[in-house]
Amino acid sequence: MRNFENWLSTFRASIADYGYYVDFEKIYENVDAIKVELNILNSLIGSENIEIDFENLIRKYPEVLKCIPLLLAVRAKEIYCQDENGGYLYKFDFGKYPPNSHLHYERYKYFMNKTGLFDLLQNHNIKNLVDYVTGVETGLDSNGRKNRGGHLMEDLVESFIQKAGFIKNINYYKEMYIHEITDRWGIDLSAISNQGKTEKRFDFVIKTENMIYGIETNFYSSGGSKLNETSRSYKTLALETDTIDDFTFVWFTDGKGWTSARHNLEETFDIMEHVYNIKDLENNIINEVIR
Repeated sequence: MRNFENWLSTFRASIADYGYYVDFEKIYENVDAIKVELNILNSLIGSENIEIDFENLIRKYPEVLKCIPLLLAVRAKEIYCQDENGGYLYKFDFGKYPPNSHLHYERYKYFMNKTGLFDLLQNHNIKNLVDYVTGVETGLDSNGRKNRGGHLMEDLVESFIQKAGFIKNINYYKEMYIHEITDRWGIDLSAISNQGKTEKRFDFVIKTENMIYGIETNFYSSGGSKLNETSRSYKTLALETDTIDDFTFVWFTDGKGWTSARHNLEETFDIMEHVYNIKDLENNIINEVIR
């Protein structure tokens, strides 16, 4: 019989993989998409008459304007700024809003002056805007870690499912709804769908000769009320699925965040046969349980 305290002690503080911190492939793609325009803007570096040179540049190559927000580490086609002279919505989608009047050119020069971009280009030893923007993109990409982290446990579990010999869309399926399970295999899952009134989706479904396994995955690096809610809902789901022949609910979870919700997790652990962590995955629990 498994011991909850021993099991909880093997939970991980982090699930970060090597691609979690920075998605360099995405960064290089983003920079390559504007590399020509950035190289055109490079001609302003060290300019002694930067306002004149900038106006001449955007008259001839208005497409370079789309790079300007990124120089400020902003992903936007429009930026609103305000000071003692009033507010203005600057538009950088050159295809839709070309700077086609004297007023526009003066406005863009005002923007470049006030934001400090002229000073940056003229006086601060920037060698190459492609390199500069690569650095900016790297910083912005760090904001994507939360989204990447949300899928890490799912991706990890899937790798172990594949390692166990299951093949996607042949005998395991990703993100499958209750009605899809019922339609494909004719199994009555009304006990977990409130008689068809709710539409539950499992992260993975594995089909073997004798059983259908509905799988949920999550990882919590920090605590919060959501953990208690998750634990309670999965406890209920486990009890409901126990009444269904030929269907088994399996939950893979981990993360030190569970320390703050240990009592709720323990309640679920006590009544749920198939709740496992990363350590269990590494010990080939899928091969042992899913047959």
